[in-house]
Amino acid sequence: MAKRRILVTGAGGNIGAYFAEYSKGRYELRLMVRETKEGEKIQAFGEVVMGDLGDLPRLKELCSGVDTVLHLAGSAGPSSEWAEVLKNNIVGCYHVFVAAKAAGCQRVIYASSIHAVSGYPADVQVKPSEAVNPGDLYGVSKCFGEALGRYMAEQEGLSVICLRIGGFQPPEVARGETGVNMLDAWVSQRDLHQLIEKSIEVEGLKFGIFNGISNNRFKRLDITSAREVLGYEPVDDTTEENPEIRPLHLKDRVASHSMKDGGQESGLRNELGNQSRDS
Repeated sequence: MAKRRILVTGAGGNIGAYFAEYSKGRYELRLMVRETKEGEKIQAFGEVVMGDLGDLPRLKELCSGVDTVLHLAGSAGPSSEWAEVLKNNIVGCYHVFVAAKAAGCQRVIYASSIHAVSGYPADVQVKPSEAVNPGDLYGVSKCFGEALGRYMAEQEGLSVICLRIGGFQPPEVARGETGVNMLDAWVSQRDLHQLIEKSIEVEGLKFGIFNGISNNRFKRLDITSAREVLGYEPVDDTTEENPEIRPLHLKDRVASHSMKDGGQESGLRNELGNQSRDS
């Protein structure tokens, strides 16, 4: 069976390079970078090609023969100013979607961000079904990408999956001094990698927005739909990685307030007679 051919934009970045290294045997990868130097560290993982988000004809060429576009390229800084996000995250994003459609690609996986909903209060766990609420102009640009993706799916017939990616960092960062800052939003390299592969493989999905964080004890974003629709099974948790938090054993100590906590008896115990609550 032929391997799926995947075009990865922004392949020289942290997410793209990790994906390329660990998916090189599973997919036929076309890895788009802006400069030759960016491609040096990933050249062993696939076909490294040069491209720019502002060059629509070139993007159409690179999408030719591709099954899925993993669109990671763009300005990634929350403090990015309007001119930068307009060029890279709005015009560039539009070009990628148009190029994918024109070339006959089946799907685009769009790297959205937690910043599309970071305007919600910190104590709110945000579901993908809730309205966008960006906390900065970078987040605004990600909302545009999600809206464009919905249009391309519903009106143009292109399958689109948007992933709202949290704090993507390796375990050593989660274990460091800044790890506590990502307590509720961390997504590990291997968890996001799994989520991306699940997004590539899922069949029959026209459009979806899914939250991309790890299995943290406290979750800023709700990952229920990613579990149920994509089969996402994250394995990492900041509370077990960070040395300031790990000794607290929060996964074991923080109650979920359900009957299963603390050996609580079922309220049906009299009606059930001798049946155990687990039977």
